[in-house]
Amino acid sequence: MQFTQKECSLLKELKEQEKLCIEKYEKASENAVDGQLKGLFQNLGDMERTHLDTLNQIERGTVPNVSQGQTQVPTFTGVYTAETPDKKNDCFLCTDLLTGEKHVSSLYDTSIFEFRDDNVRNALNHIQKEEQTHGKMLYNYMSVNGMYATN
Repeated sequence: MQFTQKECSLLKELKEQEKLCIEKYEKASENAVDGQLKGLFQNLGDMERTHLDTLNQIERGTVPNVSQGQTQVPTFTGVYTAETPDKKNDCFLCTDLLTGEKHVSSLYDTSIFEFRDDNVRNALNHIQKEEQTHGKMLYNYMSVNGMYATN
């Protein structure tokens, strides 16, 4: 598969973003206080590794078949009821990662429109949907713990 210069540039940028996401989730998992949150960060980091692997395959000219199944969104129980330093720490980590998910989802949205090959577009679309699900998981955790202002 021959890519245009723009497609190559977008693939490079997507890979850089996935590497950054992996690193951020690893660090966040190390620094999170709540065990549920540590597990969520580890799970999301693993999913980002899968995205990076998919992008590497695409770059090599092979578009993998992507599972059309829905990612299971975990249910969280509220851990934090009062404003504590632990809650502030975990809220900061979630807010930072949710911001990153919004950014990378937007980058996938743009990239989907720029690739000529339908199979590549479908693979990128699948990853984007998973990135949106990651954001939903972070939002759910934050909401249950009173970390997300809805007003």
